[in-house]
Amino acid sequence: MKNNGQVTPAFRYIDILLICMMILPLFGALAVQALFQPASSADLEITGAKIYFTIPMPLQDLEITESQVNSLAVMLSIFFLCLYLTHGLSTKAVLKRQLAVEWAVEKVKALVADNMGELFRGFAPFVGAILLLSAFSSLSSLIGLYPPTSDLNIVLGWAVLVFILITWYKLKGGVFHYLKSFTEPVALFTPLNIFSEFATPVSMSFRHFGNVLSGSVISALIAMALARVSSALFSWLPGMLSQVPFLQVGLPAVLSIYFDVFSGCLQAFIFAMLTMLNIAGAFPQDEWEKRRARRAARQLKRAEQQ
Repeated sequence: MKNNGQVTPAFRYIDILLICMMILPLFGALAVQALFQPASSADLEITGAKIYFTIPMPLQDLEITESQVNSLAVMLSIFFLCLYLTHGLSTKAVLKRQLAVEWAVEKVKALVADNMGELFRGFAPFVGAILLLSAFSSLSSLIGLYPPTSDLNIVLGWAVLVFILITWYKLKGGVFHYLKSFTEPVALFTPLNIFSEFATPVSMSFRHFGNVLSGSVISALIAMALARVSSALFSWLPGMLSQVPFLQVGLPAVLSIYFDVFSGCLQAFIFAMLTMLNIAGAFPQDEWEKRRARRAARQLKRAEQQ
């Protein structure tokens, strides 16, 4: 793009290349799914992610599953989407996509500042990544992919990462302060406090996984029921018309808007909110500031002695 804001052919070619690279991983995941797709059955089957193949390992074999492949495809698509949206950035916004990106970035920064405080402004990219990855993983079902958020292993991995960050910020107040927190308000509650500590990633993952999976199961059950009711009601029609599932027209699409689009985006927002609140709530700011003050006083005393 030239300095005057005029779009050059080379700029358009790069845009087209980035769009193709954004779509290609999803088509690749669909191709892999079709390659490993078993023979279809007339009966309704609700199963978990398929195991594509297994890699022998010394301790335990590594299973490459449908959810792992689809999750990688979603991450690659998001990566190239970000490259496309940030292609041609300038000091003065010329492209409409730059205005949209700046608006989205400001909203995420404001969300982090409102829920975590000014000290955690650096968490905006992390929270934005959680929102995009979770939402796009759930929305991948719209193109026929198995949504990675319907696999507990995927969501539990995200929750474990958040749990590590929670523990890291709890330790900012010192190891003694962290261990002492398990005995509050009284030492009798220590076992319950330890249990609740490890219950955090479990509850976050099960909430996200359960809501996404239940929506997919309900949509599949309703679609199957509508097909059978339609077959029973319109079996009297002549020829091929008796096999057309009239009742499946419209209603499954409306349900998909709720369960796949609205619910998927809502669960992404809830997971991001829980991430922010748990990390910010775990940070002992008063104790951290006292430790900083004591450390600064010790450094000043050493400097005076030298």
